[in-house]
Amino acid sequence: MSERERDVALMGLALEAGRRGRPSPNPHVGAVIARGERVIAVGHHARAGDAHAEVDAIRNAAGDTEGATLYCTLEPCNHFGRTPPCTDAILSARLGRVVIGCADPKPPKPGAIDKLRAAGVEVEVGVCGDEAQALIRDWARFVTARLPWVVLKAAVTLDGRIAARTGDSRWITGEHARAQAHALRDAADAVLVGVGTVRADDPSLDVRLVEGRDPVRVVLDTHLGTPADAKLVTSTAARSGAPTWILHGPSAPAGRRAALARANVELVEVPVSAEGRLELRAALATLAARDVVRVLAEGGASVHGALLREGLAQEAAIFVAPRILGDADAIPLARAGALARIADGWRLSDPTVQLLGGDVLFRGLLAAGPDPSAVL
Repeated sequence: MSERERDVALMGLALEAGRRGRPSPNPHVGAVIARGERVIAVGHHARAGDAHAEVDAIRNAAGDTEGATLYCTLEPCNHFGRTPPCTDAILSARLGRVVIGCADPKPPKPGAIDKLRAAGVEVEVGVCGDEAQALIRDWARFVTARLPWVVLKAAVTLDGRIAARTGDSRWITGEHARAQAHALRDAADAVLVGVGTVRADDPSLDVRLVEGRDPVRVVLDTHLGTPADAKLVTSTAARSGAPTWILHGPSAPAGRRAALARANVELVEVPVSAEGRLELRAALATLAARDVVRVLAEGGASVHGALLREGLAQEAAIFVAPRILGDADAIPLARAGALARIADGWRLSDPTVQLLGGDVLFRGLLAAGPDPSAVL
């Protein structure tokens, strides 16, 4: 095995380790320490405030680390935060070589690589770089744009409908797909819906179908029309494990504010547009300011449409059921406005396809406009 092949293989182990844990609002990071092809330690960043992946690996090392190679998916930190700098831990462990998947997109204190090299450590950057960047892409948007990574999620019929004209949507997909949807909630910091979805479906937005923890439940509700007996209001944080935040406009009635404030929800005022709707970018920035890195947007059609139209959704997870409504007035996946050409719509780039019972899950990054790789 060549050195390059070994580096790729061991970085692959670090990437696998980095997918573990729940480190938000910090990034997913994995690390491996090896002598040649022999792995002597694996580490990952489990949660914010705990040891970073590099330090976790050093602590897990079976034997002396002097002269060994550290593989880490993200450039080591070089600053004092909740934990000391990982660069100092690397130097204290006398590691001889550091292989990095990708650079930190916005380091609080730049210079980690230069510091290591100045101390005589060999450093290589970019091994499995695309995979390493994919591992932190939600966090990278969070730290650079101060906006969360938004995954647009929906369950649709074969003709693209999320509900009948009456609003009935239970159930479009089967139990396997619904369990996977709950797993997506578990992976998110917050799940986002509009008040129309609350009124139509009265959702719990929990993860009762899988092992995990409930995300923060967020409702976009300009005028505070959320019913006082909605599950998102009456299911307390103590029972569900997650709070409910209702984002509303400045003109929300005082009586509604008082009634909901007495319930176990938190009201958050955000600006409205000239059309009287909540400013979506401002709403998402508000979530980022509260350390929400990843949002699962579950609709409905107006919320999905606005996210697409304003370019605020980065990824989509669409569950498609083998079912046809055949009703032009049934509710579509998104109401994003009129488009004259198919090519002007949105597409999933490099989508993955997963069969879930009789349903199919399409996942991929969202892109607008024609596919530049399409053959004319």
